[in-house]
Amino acid sequence: MLTSAAEPLLSVAGLQSGYGKIRVLHGIDFEVSPGEVVALLGPNGAGKTTMLRAVSGLLPVNAGQVRFGGRDITNASPREAARAGLVHVIEGHRVFTQISVTDNLLLAGYDLARRERAARVEEALSFFPEIAEKRHQFGGALSGGQQQMLTVAQGLVRRPRLLMLDEPSAGLSPVLVDRVISVIDQLRARGTAIVLVEQLLGKALAAADRVYALVQGHVVLQASTAEANLPQRLERAYFGHEVSALAQPAQP
Repeated sequence: MLTSAAEPLLSVAGLQSGYGKIRVLHGIDFEVSPGEVVALLGPNGAGKTTMLRAVSGLLPVNAGQVRFGGRDITNASPREAARAGLVHVIEGHRVFTQISVTDNLLLAGYDLARRERAARVEEALSFFPEIAEKRHQFGGALSGGQQQMLTVAQGLVRRPRLLMLDEPSAGLSPVLVDRVISVIDQLRARGTAIVLVEQLLGKALAAADRVYALVQGHVVLQASTAEANLPQRLERAYFGHEVSALAQPAQP
């Protein structure tokens, strides 16, 4: 007997969003399966950050639908999305500089029971020994790279089903970039799905199972990262060549 494919963890259909009267996204279709790592790539201004913000409730969805875990979360608040298991780690360093590393993480789990919250803080710190060693220091005493790691750890305190990372390598040394990529691999092994916005193309393709490319608010490519010619296809997509052909996955 034929069975239908499992429903995606995240399903975005016909998504339109932007800033006020400025439309940035023009009918985005996007899916992520449970435990899958999907890279969202594109040139600056393509709409990648806008898409994450619309999915997580930081921007209004003007048209289309966002479904997560089998239910409609279109225009849900960021708090509602996080409680459902969809956590968005926004671009840049968003830490409280005048409180300790531990307190930053405790705040991320503010609505959890005390014992559960403490356990999750320790779990999040286990991914980043560099900041675990500095748990009693103020957030402002961390280097820029360590603050970025703390930002990711804040997201992990929520123990997400889907973690959306916007430029997690920004400001990191090559060694710390590799640390973040290793965390992504560990999370995938635990069954956590990841959406990764990343400018370091090689790192993104190495970490991801599939890739979507955005150009001017449109998906111009979706493909498996196993495709041998994918970097060349991405380059053509970015520069606007063969867009109509690239809109569909390559045929086997």
